[in-house]
Amino acid sequence: MAGWLGLSAVVAVLDQLSKQWVMGSLAFGDRVEVTGFFDLVLVFNPGAAFSFLADHSGWQRWFFVGLAVVICGWLLTLLVRHQRERLLPFAFAMIIGGAIGNVIDRFAHGAVVDFLYFHAGRYGWPAFNLADSAITLGVILMIWAQIREARQPAREPSS
Repeated sequence: MAGWLGLSAVVAVLDQLSKQWVMGSLAFGDRVEVTGFFDLVLVFNPGAAFSFLADHSGWQRWFFVGLAVVICGWLLTLLVRHQRERLLPFAFAMIIGGAIGNVIDRFAHGAVVDFLYFHAGRYGWPAFNLADSAITLGVILMIWAQIREARQPAREPSS
Protein backbone atom coordinates (compact mmCIF):
# COMPACT_ATOMS: atom_id res chain seq x y z
CA MET A 1 0.00 0.00 0.00
CA ALA A 2 2.85 2.39 0.83
CA GLY A 3 4.26 2.01 -2.68
CA TRP A 4 0.98 3.05 -4.29
CA LEU A 5 0.63 6.03 -1.96
CA GLY A 6 4.26 6.89 -2.70
CA LEU A 7 3.46 6.90 -6.42
CA SER A 8 0.58 9.31 -5.76
CA ALA A 9 2.95 11.55 -3.82
CA VAL A 10 5.54 11.47 -6.63
CA VAL A 11 2.87 12.45 -9.18
CA ALA A 12 1.69 15.35 -7.00
CA VAL A 13 5.26 16.56 -6.34
CA LEU A 14 6.29 16.38 -10.02
CA ASP A 15 3.10 18.21 -10.95
CA GLN A 16 3.79 20.98 -8.44
CA LEU A 17 7.46 21.27 -9.43
CA SER A 18 6.52 21.61 -13.11
CA LYS A 19 3.95 24.29 -12.29
CA GLN A 20 6.44 26.20 -10.14
CA TRP A 21 8.96 26.08 -12.98
CA VAL A 22 6.41 27.42 -15.48
CA MET A 23 5.21 30.15 -13.12
CA GLY A 24 8.83 31.18 -12.56
CA SER A 25 9.56 31.19 -16.29
CA LEU A 26 6.43 32.72 -17.83
CA ALA A 27 4.08 35.56 -17.07
CA PHE A 28 0.32 34.98 -17.12
CA GLY A 29 -0.82 34.63 -20.73
CA ASP A 30 2.70 34.15 -22.16
CA ARG A 31 3.12 31.66 -24.96
CA VAL A 32 6.42 30.03 -25.93
CA GLU A 33 6.43 28.00 -29.12
CA VAL A 34 8.24 24.69 -28.62
CA THR A 35 7.21 23.00 -31.88
CA GLY A 36 4.74 23.78 -34.64
CA PHE A 37 2.03 21.97 -32.67
CA PHE A 38 3.05 22.48 -29.02
CA ASP A 39 3.48 25.60 -26.91
CA LEU A 40 4.16 26.33 -23.26
CA VAL A 41 1.65 28.79 -21.85
CA LEU A 42 0.67 30.02 -18.42
CA VAL A 43 -3.05 30.12 -17.73
CA PHE A 44 -5.15 29.65 -14.62
CA ASN A 45 -8.31 27.56 -14.89
CA PRO A 46 -10.84 28.11 -12.07
CA GLY A 47 -13.09 25.44 -13.61
CA ALA A 48 -12.63 21.79 -14.44
CA ALA A 49 -11.71 20.02 -17.67
CA PHE A 50 -12.19 22.21 -20.75
CA SER A 51 -12.80 25.16 -18.37
CA PHE A 52 -16.14 23.67 -17.32
CA LEU A 53 -17.79 26.13 -14.87
CA ALA A 54 -14.79 28.50 -15.14
CA ASP A 55 -16.98 31.55 -15.68
CA HIS A 56 -18.88 31.22 -12.40
CA SER A 57 -18.46 33.39 -9.30
CA GLY A 58 -16.01 31.23 -7.34
CA TRP A 59 -18.21 28.61 -5.69
CA GLN A 60 -16.81 26.04 -8.14
CA ARG A 61 -13.40 26.22 -6.43
CA TRP A 62 -14.77 24.58 -3.29
CA PHE A 63 -17.06 22.29 -5.25
CA PHE A 64 -14.07 20.84 -7.13
CA VAL A 65 -12.00 20.59 -3.94
CA GLY A 66 -14.84 18.68 -2.25
CA LEU A 67 -15.37 16.49 -5.30
CA ALA A 68 -11.65 15.64 -5.41
CA VAL A 69 -11.66 14.74 -1.71
CA VAL A 70 -14.68 12.44 -2.15
CA ILE A 71 -13.22 10.77 -5.25
CA CYS A 72 -9.82 10.32 -3.59
CA GLY A 73 -11.52 8.75 -0.58
CA TRP A 74 -13.41 6.34 -2.83
CA LEU A 75 -10.23 5.52 -4.78
CA LEU A 76 -8.33 4.90 -1.53
CA THR A 77 -10.91 2.30 -0.51
CA LEU A 78 -10.54 0.68 -3.94
CA LEU A 79 -6.77 0.88 -3.60
CA VAL A 80 -6.93 -1.05 -0.33
CA ARG A 81 -9.20 -3.65 -1.92
CA HIS A 82 -6.96 -4.12 -4.99
CA GLN A 83 -3.54 -3.35 -3.50
CA ARG A 84 -2.02 -6.72 -4.47
CA GLU A 85 -2.87 -6.21 -8.15
CA ARG A 86 -0.83 -4.07 -10.51
CA LEU A 87 -2.95 -2.27 -13.10
CA LEU A 88 -5.86 -0.98 -11.03
CA PRO A 89 -3.77 0.29 -8.10
CA PHE A 90 -1.46 2.03 -10.56
CA ALA A 91 -4.48 3.70 -12.15
CA PHE A 92 -5.91 4.71 -8.76
CA ALA A 93 -2.54 6.09 -7.61
CA MET A 94 -2.19 8.19 -10.76
CA ILE A 95 -5.66 9.67 -10.35
CA ILE A 96 -5.13 10.38 -6.64
CA GLY A 97 -1.76 12.05 -7.29
CA GLY A 98 -3.19 14.18 -10.08
CA ALA A 99 -6.20 15.17 -8.00
CA ILE A 100 -3.95 16.18 -5.10
CA GLY A 101 -1.80 18.28 -7.46
CA ASN A 102 -4.81 20.18 -8.74
CA VAL A 103 -6.32 20.60 -5.26
CA ILE A 104 -3.05 22.15 -4.09
CA ASP A 105 -3.41 24.68 -6.94
CA ARG A 106 -6.97 25.52 -5.95
CA PHE A 107 -5.83 26.27 -2.40
CA ALA A 108 -2.67 28.15 -3.42
CA HIS A 109 -3.91 30.05 -6.49
CA GLY A 110 -7.70 29.77 -6.48
CA ALA A 111 -7.44 27.98 -9.83
CA VAL A 112 -5.52 25.19 -11.53
CA VAL A 113 -2.25 26.11 -13.27
CA ASP A 114 -2.23 24.87 -16.87
CA PHE A 115 0.71 25.15 -19.25
CA LEU A 116 0.78 22.41 -21.90
CA TYR A 117 -0.94 23.59 -25.10
CA PHE A 118 -1.24 21.42 -28.21
CA HIS A 119 -2.67 22.84 -31.42
CA ALA A 120 -2.97 22.39 -35.17
CA GLY A 121 -3.42 25.60 -37.10
CA ARG A 122 -6.20 27.64 -35.53
CA TYR A 123 -7.51 24.63 -33.60
CA GLY A 124 -6.16 23.82 -30.20
CA TRP A 125 -6.71 21.49 -27.29
CA PRO A 126 -7.35 23.37 -24.02
CA ALA A 127 -4.17 23.83 -22.00
CA PHE A 128 -3.56 21.22 -19.31
CA ASN A 129 -0.88 20.09 -16.85
CA LEU A 130 0.89 16.98 -15.55
CA ALA A 131 -1.83 16.33 -12.96
CA ASP A 132 -4.44 16.29 -15.73
CA SER A 133 -2.25 13.88 -17.69
CA ALA A 134 -1.94 11.55 -14.69
CA ILE A 135 -5.70 11.63 -14.12
CA THR A 136 -6.38 10.91 -17.80
CA LEU A 137 -3.88 8.03 -17.84
CA GLY A 138 -5.41 6.61 -14.65
CA VAL A 139 -8.94 6.74 -16.05
CA ILE A 140 -7.84 5.09 -19.31
CA LEU A 141 -6.12 2.32 -17.35
CA MET A 142 -9.21 1.82 -15.16
CA ILE A 143 -11.36 1.40 -18.27
CA TRP A 144 -8.80 -0.93 -19.82
CA ALA A 145 -8.74 -3.05 -16.66
CA GLN A 146 -12.54 -3.28 -16.69
CA ILE A 147 -12.56 -4.30 -20.37
CA ARG A 148 -9.89 -6.93 -19.71
CA GLU A 149 -11.87 -8.27 -16.75
CA ALA A 150 -15.09 -8.42 -18.80
CA ARG A 151 -13.34 -10.40 -21.55
CA GLN A 152 -12.03 -13.09 -19.20
CA PRO A 153 -14.20 -16.19 -19.06
CA ALA A 154 -16.37 -16.42 -15.98
CA ARG A 155 -14.94 -18.66 -13.27
CA GLU A 156 -17.12 -21.32 -11.83
CA PRO A 157 -17.59 -21.03 -8.08
CA SER A 158 -15.62 -23.58 -6.09
CA SER A 159 -17.63 -25.96 -3.97
